[in-house]
Formats: sequence, structure tokens, C-alpha cells
Amino acid sequence: MKGGDASKPRSGGLSRSSSPKGGSALQARSSSPKDDSATRKKPSLSPWEQQKEAAKRSALNALKRARRSAEKAGVSLSGWEGEFLDSVDERIREHGRAFADPEKGAPGQALSSLQGRKLKEITAKAKGEETRPWMRKAKAKE
Repeated sequence: MKGGDASKPRSGGLSRSSSPKGGSALQARSSSPKDDSATRKKPSLSPWEQQKEAAKRSALNALKRARRSAEKAGVSLSGWEGEFLDSVDERIREHGRAFADPEKGAPGQALSSLQGRKLKEITAKAKGEETRPWMRKAKAKE
């Protein structure tokens, strides 16, 4: 045979079974158990899913900021506005978005365009700003 006899051990080569400590070199490297679920990384999300998660977090944070700024300023929200904030928050947490019709908002967004506008109005009301500047009364001419 050209390659030598398979039953004879090779000499001069390194093998994994022999290590200075007597144990396997593979076992010596890892100090944590392999089945530890806390050290496992989550599977990486696709860019589309990352964008959806970011939009979801952004919308939830905007809802929290609107409610918090209204409470801090002492502005009382109407029953409808409070219910709006609660229901939108609940739908975003449950479904990842607050509207069902894809024509009402951009793909990957958590709020529809009208929900976003109403949220801006609630935030402006809490800050004491003009809520709908396009509906200002015309100034009387002198």
C-alpha cells in the first residue's frame, strides 16, 4: 500500500485526542454548557422585519410620549382621545400595527396616516400648541 497500513498509528502528526491536560482540546475551549438558552442569539431578522419592529417601537413610544406630556401639562384629554390612545396601543402590541387596510398607510408602518395625524394633534394639544392650524379663523380686516 502506498499510504501505509491503516492499523498502524501515525507518528509525527498532531491529533485532537492528545492534549497536554489529558482532556479533549474541544472540551477545554468551552467553559459554558452548549444547551444554555440564555447565550443563544435570536435568529437575525430580515431587513423588512427589522423595519416593521422599528416602526412598532416608534409608534408605541409616540403614544407614551403623548399621554405623558398631556398628564404632565395637566391637559385633560377627551374621552375619545383617551380611548383612541388605549385602543391604538393595544392593537399595535397585539398585531404589530393599528390598521387593517393596507391602503390606509404605508407598508411596514404601525399607524395609518390619519392615526398619525390625530396623534400629532393630541401631542400638540398637550403641549399647548395650536392643534389644527389649517382651521384657523380668518383675521378680521380693519
